[in-house]
Amino acid sequence: MYIRFVKRDLPKNDVPLLILSVLATGSFHGYAIAREVERRSAETLKLREGTLYPALRALELDGRITGKWEIQPSGPAKKVYSLTEAGRKELARREAEWRQYARMIEAIMGGERNEPAEGAVCDFDAPTGASGDVVYNFLARRLSDA
Repeated sequence: MYIRFVKRDLPKNDVPLLILSVLATGSFHGYAIAREVERRSAETLKLREGTLYPALRALELDGRITGKWEIQPSGPAKKVYSLTEAGRKELARREAEWRQYARMIEAIMGGERNEPAEGAVCDFDAPTGASGDVVYNFLARRLSDA
């Protein structure tokens, strides 16, 4: 049984992580990237063209991915994207940040107090020494704004 998340949009800043994660397994054209995200998320996440293609263009301009037009036996040419070495490093960085963020949210939701991993930095502007309720409300506002 799958849970469908329909009340929450994917934050725009998470889209590059999804694209880089898909491209870490091989080269794909844009439509195939979107379908792979759907498949991996058990059909709960959908990347629309207006979200996917601007993110692909930005990643390409930043040198994180390369795009090469390939002629198809039938139909129009397709631009196939591949991860660059800079893209692999960016993926590792984004994955580490995402996992740290997810651990922080899980700890807050579970009422646990966890010490940050060595070298972990949280750049949220929550007040230092703030109570759990203050931090929770701060994060809830940040997530609703995302």
